[in-house]
Parts: sequence; structure tokens; C-alpha cells
Amino acid sequence: MTAQPPVPGLEAAFGVEVRVGLPADHGVTRAGHRRVVPIIGGGIYGGLDAEILPGGADWQRIRPDGGCEIDARYSAVTPDGELLYLRAEGLRIPAPEAAAALLRGEQPGPEQFYFRTTVSFEASSGRWAHLERSLFVASGLREADTVRYTAYRVT
Repeated sequence: MTAQPPVPGLEAAFGVEVRVGLPADHGVTRAGHRRVVPIIGGGIYGGLDAEILPGGADWQRIRPDGGCEIDARYSAVTPDGELLYLRAEGLRIPAPEAAAALLRGEQPGPEQFYFRTTVSFEASSGRWAHLERSLFVASGLREADTVRYTAYRVT
């Protein structure tokens, strides 16, 4: 019998709350409709505690279907003073009825969006190097000035 690869699972890893500023709409570029959303702070909690530093951003591409391709990059500092670099890449896609509500100027509920990302880390400290040796996936929601997500380690 040939060995089978293990079936991956998910284990809750940490939560993230990112405070964001007003987006800068760059319009349609050669890469598509580009929007840059500044990251102005926030925190990581539950299994990993850190303060998100201002200065990062989410370099978004807005898709013709109203969805958004996420490419967020930001830094955080742990209570022991170690810096972490995070990158979240993914999709935030409205359901058809949510897209119509947005066009009417209404704000649909978070359940009307598919908002999933991968999260990766870079750490210079050996204490946090284990974060670089795991894959994380997250489910998120967007509020007026905040993005929140829960990250899960893929086992």
C-alpha cells in the first residue's frame, strides 16, 4: 500500500484587529483598479500578543465583479520588543446582493462577503521563528475603520 499524505486541519492561532485610514483610490492602472489603504495601528491577541505599528498598507486591486484582491503588509512589535513583519494576501468578494447594495450606497453585513486570507510572518528573533514555519489562513470582516480576522494554523 502506498502511504497517503496527511489531511490538513486547522487550529485557532490568534486574532488580529487592524485600524485603517481612508483609502487612496489610484484609479485604473496597468495592473487594474488600484486602491491603497493605510494601516494606522491595531493589535494581535490570543496566542500571539503584539501591537501593530502605523506605516503599513493594503495594496488592493479592485476586480470588475466588485471584489477586492488583498495584499496587506505591516509590522508589529511584541511586548518583549521584537519586530514581526506580516503579510496578508487574499480575497474579499461580495455576494451578488451585497454588490448591488454597495452600488445603492448601502453597507451590507459581513456575512455577505467571502473574506479569506493567508498570513505569513518574518521574524529576526529565534523566539518567534516558529511563526515562519507554519501556514496560516484567516477569515475576516471589514468595518468602517477596522479589519478584523481570526487566523488558523494549518496542521
